[in-house]
Amino acid sequence: MTIRDILVHLDGTAASTARLDLAADLARRLSAHLVGLYVVDVPLPVFAGGDVGGGAVTAELITAMREDSLAAAARVAPVFREKLRRDGIAGEWREAEGTTAAQVALHGRYVDLVVVGQANPDGSNPGAAAAVEAALFTSGRPVLVVPSIWAGGSVGRRALVGWNASREAARAVNDALPLLKGAENVTVLTINAQATPDGHGEEPGADIALHLARHDLQVTVRRIAGAEISAGDMLLNEAADLGADLIVMGGYGHSRLRELVLGGATRTLLGQMTVPVVMSH
Repeated sequence: MTIRDILVHLDGTAASTARLDLAADLARRLSAHLVGLYVVDVPLPVFAGGDVGGGAVTAELITAMREDSLAAAARVAPVFREKLRRDGIAGEWREAEGTTAAQVALHGRYVDLVVVGQANPDGSNPGAAAAVEAALFTSGRPVLVVPSIWAGGSVGRRALVGWNASREAARAVNDALPLLKGAENVTVLTINAQATPDGHGEEPGADIALHLARHDLQVTVRRIAGAEISAGDMLLNEAADLGADLIVMGGYGHSRLRELVLGGATRTLLGQMTVPVVMSH
């Protein structure tokens, strides 16, 4: 896979700047076209019970919210354009009105990689969680999710692959290959994997490690058996121990309802990530 264009979702939060820096670094490394997308996401007014006075107040509120969002976009746009100029990157600015989730998914279909931000615990970037899911499930593209606490820096030098021999994990590994080019080391992690002919094979992790090695990557396989904590927590612990700057994993291997009720590696990573995560579904 070759990455020729990247979409980064930008907003008025502080984390948006680090997200832009990361997307710009990738665009520079990969000689890719960078699209900056700002969504003016204002809810449609709902008038209840024929209350004309209440409806008028609601309409005024919606108008004020839209004006605030447009003003925020006007502040972000020159920052994006200056980033392109300073780093010598080809790109374009886009402003769209609608729901953040729908617009990120729509514009994401026409690029090779979608960069979005993690939902902030304080709720300062409403719509972020829905945007991540929409990008993952609706855009048909790999998604790079950037933590809200990300301090910046390049990614892909020391990568951790969460491998469970699923279709989603296989696609994520393939989608991440351009980001892993030149990596110092890629660690393939299997957790409580069972040797089966139609899954992991006789040596869990060995086949995908060989595939990665054929792409001139230095690969280490780490197998953990008898783990008593969740796969998501294990991935985060390993990433910290390895000093990883990127995690690669399939998104929502189980049904979304099961993930919602029981948790799961995807929900754990989206809620507690400390380094950027490439996900594919």
